[in-house]
Amino acid sequence: MPPATSLPRELDYVLLLFALFVVPRILQRYRLPTAVTSVTLGMVAGIGLGLFEQDRTVALLATLGIVSLFLFAGLEVDFGELRREAPVLIQHIALGVAALLAVAIAVHWALDLAWRPAMLVALALLTPSTGFILDSLASLHLTDVERFWIKSKAVARELVALAVLFMTLQSTTLRGLSSSTLVLAAMVVFLPIAFRVFAVRIVPYAPKSEFAFLLMVAVLCAFVTRRLGVYYLVGAFIVGIAAQRFRERLPGLASEQMLHAVEVFASFFVPFYFFNAGLHLRRDDFGSDALLMGGAFLITAIPLRIALVAVHRRVALKEAFPKGVRIGVAMLPTLVFTLVIAEILRDQFAVQRSVFGGLIIYTLANTLIPGFTLRLPAPEFHIAHTSESEASQSPQSSG
Repeated sequence: MPPATSLPRELDYVLLLFALFVVPRILQRYRLPTAVTSVTLGMVAGIGLGLFEQDRTVALLATLGIVSLFLFAGLEVDFGELRREAPVLIQHIALGVAALLAVAIAVHWALDLAWRPAMLVALALLTPSTGFILDSLASLHLTDVERFWIKSKAVARELVALAVLFMTLQSTTLRGLSSSTLVLAAMVVFLPIAFRVFAVRIVPYAPKSEFAFLLMVAVLCAFVTRRLGVYYLVGAFIVGIAAQRFRERLPGLASEQMLHAVEVFASFFVPFYFFNAGLHLRRDDFGSDALLMGGAFLITAIPLRIALVAVHRRVALKEAFPKGVRIGVAMLPTLVFTLVIAEILRDQFAVQRSVFGGLIIYTLANTLIPGFTLRLPAPEFHIAHTSESEASQSPQSSG
């Protein structure tokens, strides 16, 4: 459906490009994340002006955005780093899974939801959006140690969250779960073979084709997982992980240059994903019940998530509590994951508008928090065990 304006269609898209790439950058000076601005612009275009609704071009660009973002997140997975800090990360994951189950039970009883949508709501509330967080770290005043732990913890949590998401969405029947698992297993087996054939047969005759090949494979696998009912992000994330694991045979697939190229590609298309997400929001999604629900999510989930990180680091690493709070705050944004799950809850489970709207309010609000609290220089913490704890937590000693 073409944009509903009297202007030529091409000019509508030019104005859209200007809105998505200029307006958010101007508002960044006021600590507003570009993603939140893009969602808001989508809401204005859809709710207020009736523009670009059901527009296939915007939908395609949005798909490229979500695929490239999770491909980038998968490429950032370094299993060597995760293994070196395995004890702390396993504890962190165990606490996260326990919190996930507890929140799912609370949502089940409080909102009278079946266990599957209750688990999805819990995932939407607790899962950090790794790709978005990694992309925003440069704009925050964080130390190298803090960046290392934020990246490691976010990646570990997202790996578990994607597995839980897959199991939850495919658990309607044993046959469906088995067939979907086989498809994912075949994908995991096939990808290294495809990379190996590409490295041997294609790269010698088509240098600098790694980026195009990696992106097309990510898009293909993303559509496969979309057909399975687990959305695009799972397939793209798996391709990123597979490329990272194959980097010794074909370094170009996961090199720093490739990471930068994927990041630049994502930075161009991701705004279309957020804009498209805003297009599908309606006034009825933000009634008084949704505002109350969003407030309840913020009051309960935000302190819980920060406390889990800070208390665990205090106990496990003997770290000063304020430092743990800073890491917890940096991991608060759930924007991409919550938007995806909210869409699934609305389209597949027909949850109440108050729950859907509450999740949108919650994720937009928690995405704003790091920008307003962590854009100041990191404070100096004077504690007796500083030298010992810093040595044990430094990126150097952590690999």
